[in-house]
Amino acid sequence: MKPKIWLSSPHMSGVEQTYIKEAFDTNWVAPLGPNVNGFENDLQLYLNKDRHVAALASGTSALHLSLILLGVGNDDEVICQSKTFSASANPIVYQGATPIFVDSEVDTWNMCPDQLEIAIKDRIAKGKTPKAIIAVHLYGMPYKIEQIHVIAKKYGIPIIEDSAESLGSQYKGENCGTFGDLSILSFNGNKIITTSGGGALVTRTKEQKEKAVFLSTQARDNAPHYQHSHIGYNYRMSNIVAGIGRGQMTILDSHVSKRRANHQFYKTNLSHIKNITFLNEPEGHFSNRWLTAILLDSMDTREGLRLSLEKENIESRPLWKPMHQQPVFKDAPSYLNGVSDNLFERGLCLPSGSNLTNEQLDRVISAINTYFAV
Repeated sequence: MKPKIWLSSPHMSGVEQTYIKEAFDTNWVAPLGPNVNGFENDLQLYLNKDRHVAALASGTSALHLSLILLGVGNDDEVICQSKTFSASANPIVYQGATPIFVDSEVDTWNMCPDQLEIAIKDRIAKGKTPKAIIAVHLYGMPYKIEQIHVIAKKYGIPIIEDSAESLGSQYKGENCGTFGDLSILSFNGNKIITTSGGGALVTRTKEQKEKAVFLSTQARDNAPHYQHSHIGYNYRMSNIVAGIGRGQMTILDSHVSKRRANHQFYKTNLSHIKNITFLNEPEGHFSNRWLTAILLDSMDTREGLRLSLEKENIESRPLWKPMHQQPVFKDAPSYLNGVSDNLFERGLCLPSGSNLTNEQLDRVISAINTYFAV
């Protein structure tokens, strides 16, 4: 069998081992230490804005703490983009709140401003103003930031910016991860950079970061004994994991460049196939192209191509199944226009890792061409 081509596998720089070794040599293996502080500082410098970063165990934990910091609790409602991974929505339920799902628009595949305002007006008419909006930069493509934020400001609703897939992406020259009232990052194994597992919360104030760190370390009070006045969580990133992150930061820009080159390679070499279309960057949008996603003409074509690639030991994956289609959220209110359903039926993510070789890319192109030639 031919060697496996993965959708998005980890890509190490080699520098990571230096930071990990230092953590072992100095016995900093706890969820604190110089690598944690260094990684947070590296991220703050990269984001290039007056923000504060708390390194955490996952992007999901960052979303959960964001909701806590915004005071979301039992019986509250939180608007969430429907076209996303379930981790965007699950923390809403952790807090006893109800997710309100909003559909996508065709330009970026992200939250539709029109549907967002329809949802807000309807929830207010039903007696509840949503406590927060979770807006996602899907596959690294920034959402319609200006339109979404104007609407949120109009109704006084804070935005949690889910930048799990968009580190390195920009809108009008400013980095994703800096637009929300609170923002989150993910360093899961398949992301643009990885710490094997990990995430970060990006806050606008030092006080917010300090509260997040307090809650992420079991909310231990300042006392000589173990005393707790708040419910806490084991959400802090370890010094060893943060060392991986420090090494990854040295090659973040090159990873973005390589993934964007992958996208352009696919676009150049598949443009002759009428069944395939690509997501273009609207004006002002700069995507890290975390994953290159294509649209086919039907679900049958999408599944046929996916299975054909699978036979060639090439991993591909349908676009995220919308949250309003998920069994676990079947009773959640949803405001739909059909866009995310259509994207799910027709969309496929192609291998996009920054460590793909020219030979591997050629294999993918050859397999796709062979499928459409049949």
